[in-house]
Amino acid sequence: MTTAEIGMVGLGTMGRNLLLNVAENGFGAAGYDLDVRKGALLLEEGRGLDVSAAENLPALLSQLATPRTIMLLVPAGGITDTVIEELTVLCEPGDLIIDGGNSHYLDTDRREAYLATKGLGFLGVGISGGEKGARTGPSIMPGGRRELYQRVEPLFRAIAAKVHDEPCVAYMGTRSAGHFVKMVHNGIEYAMMQILAEAFDLMNRAFRMPYERIARVFADWNNRELESYLVEISAAVLMKEDYITGQPVVEMILDTAGQKGTGGWTSRSALDLGVAIPTIDAAVTMRQISAQKHLRRMTAERFDLGDMPRMRDGGLDENLRELEAAVRGAFIASYAQGMTLLQVASQEFEYGLNLAEIARIWRGGCIIRSALLTDIREAFEAQPDLPTLMLDPDLSRQIGDVLEDWRYVTTQFVESPVPGMAIASALFYTKAAATERLPANLIQAQRDYFGAHTYQRTDKDGVFHTDDW
Repeated sequence: MTTAEIGMVGLGTMGRNLLLNVAENGFGAAGYDLDVRKGALLLEEGRGLDVSAAENLPALLSQLATPRTIMLLVPAGGITDTVIEELTVLCEPGDLIIDGGNSHYLDTDRREAYLATKGLGFLGVGISGGEKGARTGPSIMPGGRRELYQRVEPLFRAIAAKVHDEPCVAYMGTRSAGHFVKMVHNGIEYAMMQILAEAFDLMNRAFRMPYERIARVFADWNNRELESYLVEISAAVLMKEDYITGQPVVEMILDTAGQKGTGGWTSRSALDLGVAIPTIDAAVTMRQISAQKHLRRMTAERFDLGDMPRMRDGGLDENLRELEAAVRGAFIASYAQGMTLLQVASQEFEYGLNLAEIARIWRGGCIIRSALLTDIREAFEAQPDLPTLMLDPDLSRQIGDVLEDWRYVTTQFVESPVPGMAIASALFYTKAAATERLPANLIQAQRDYFGAHTYQRTDKDGVFHTDDW
């Protein structure tokens, strides 16, 4: 073992696979985990590679070249703080600590400021791709001081996913920019997953399609405009049989979706920044409702939600074409919401985000990669300060192309027992964003009536109040 160029604290699936990726790309790597079995597994899987496992933190640091680079892939929150505190005792000025977990961006800002008082560098790095992506090439979103990123840039470029030989990594911006971008990435991921779940539900319950047929539909979509990782894996999971019952695995999975909190963080951040992200909010809400299985079961006994809708003339093929169009529109709206949040956050927090670069590095390795991201990249290359993707000529044309079908599919959700909160919210977001005069004038009048909150007029400048409502 030569002197390692990077040390990893946390050898769970993500940490171990990322460290093996590092070693396979020619960098010396060392790892440490409280669970010694994980260190043994690292050595077993990394046989023949320049990789080692340390028995404790001091031993890990002794194996690293100076100034040392230590990455953490441990659970976000208190555990991350505990490990950082232990490292501050062992590290020396000039050493660099990288948090590669899903940390809240405000925690990242706090940690960077704290470590600066110790003379230690800090990067908050978003990593997307799951355990497979960590091993074969993830999308990497680093934030912090640019000169610290430049120290690890060759390593990150080597291990990142590649699209047309372009590494899916780029410097995001100052302080917590990397973790903020990753948080919004996860919010978009929530939305896209919920949209596909609703499409699946409509096909299964309203169109009465078996899982195998739905899988073929998703596979077909993945060969057209909806080409994406999430559509691809939706087809794959629907084809998988349960080894116990022989039924589709999805049929045997309890309908309560888990979450680690990043979707909710995205929603709260958007509220704080005054940005509308209703489709991401809807996806978070549906996961919360799904977790209330007992309550749903009781409520279902109280309501008759009606019959399944009658298909439009043209039969199943026409309904599937319309559904594909609706999903495409909802995907564009979800990306638009996330990108607008990034644009506003970049201005508010002075991150200096490059949205074209963000779209570029999301095209490979990450969970929300899709063909649409090429169009999104081109939109921001043409106009870096684009306030919404709805104003890009190509993407607005794409929305216009699907709008009629999207409306019809939304009526199918409304007229049936199948909930379509994400697909419908994306449509109404699009309609609201394209409505020149909204009924907010009534709301302002109401606010002035009960709270004297004042209002602006359409015919003259200034602030006004009506005394005698």
